Amino acid sequence: MTDEEGRRAFSGTIVRGLIAGIIGATVLALWFLVIDASQGQPFRTPAFLAGAVLGRDGVEMTVGAIALYTMIHYGAFVFVGVLVSWLLRQIRTAPSMLLGFVLGFLMFDVVFYTGVSVTGVNVVAELGWPEVLAGNILAGICLMGFLHLTGATPPITWWQVLADHVIIREGILAGLVGAATVAVWFFLFDVIRGQPFFTPGALGSALFLGIQDMADVNTGAATVLGYSVFHVSAFALTGIIASAFVTEAEKRPPLVLAAVLLFVAFEAFFMGFLALIAEFLLGALAWWTIAIGNLLATVSMGYFLWARHPRLQEVLRENPLDRTV
Repeated sequence: MTDEEGRRAFSGTIVRGLIAGIIGATVLALWFLVIDASQGQPFRTPAFLAGAVLGRDGVEMTVGAIALYTMIHYGAFVFVGVLVSWLLRQIRTAPSMLLGFVLGFLMFDVVFYTGVSVTGVNVVAELGWPEVLAGNILAGICLMGFLHLTGATPPITWWQVLADHVIIREGILAGLVGAATVAVWFFLFDVIRGQPFFTPGALGSALFLGIQDMADVNTGAATVLGYSVFHVSAFALTGIIASAFVTEAEKRPPLVLAAVLLFVAFEAFFMGFLALIAEFLLGALAWWTIAIGNLLATVSMGYFLWARHPRLQEVLRENPLDRTV
């Protein structure tokens, strides 16, 4: 590719991303306009968010406040659109509905953590997490849809990426095994206590609704399913990291010790994460139930990866760790 062709390709990527961002921003704006109008308060959402950004109490339905937040809203989406368009071109992956779904979840997380850390307001709880999540997923899918239709990247599908990247495919499968193990463990624990789905409901309520009291736990389908998606995603990421360690350990057996440290770090991270979002749950769920659940998940994921790596078994038989370290 010549310099001129490279500049044209880069320019096209930026323009596609810019337009995709505008489309995503418009979809989300229309989504909340419909919700606000159905409640008899058109433009309440941008007015409320403008007040949160400016540090004002209450909702001021002024043109200036709404215009200010609208500019911030579109600017943020344009940035996301350009960034996504550029990243997809770099990794040569075609935009898809699945990636749009993932992008929507990521934007939902950004809204939650940015709202709490920057404005001190739990925006997700104020606006309703199902509405915020659904709107961001819809915006993410539309953003990716435009990039797909305009050919922002070569036509490589996500299943081709999984087929070509053994570590990613294997890691996701290992993550699903671990996630299912923990889910079954807590389901049995909840059933024995006479509170089915209490654990995912409590964790989902703390994560999405920001509750700080056991009386506010919501075990509805939306909360349980929302946390389940987060749960599976976290385990899939952990599985990919573990798969990378195990694959490399075939060449360098001492990395098995690093995998053990990964388990310790995973336990510490989960406990710390739980203490951060909902310290009150540590007493209600009992720390040992969480530790056992994570231990069972680690064992199941470890066995899955061990069975898929006979070469590692052979290497460790020939060179035990006490001789390779």
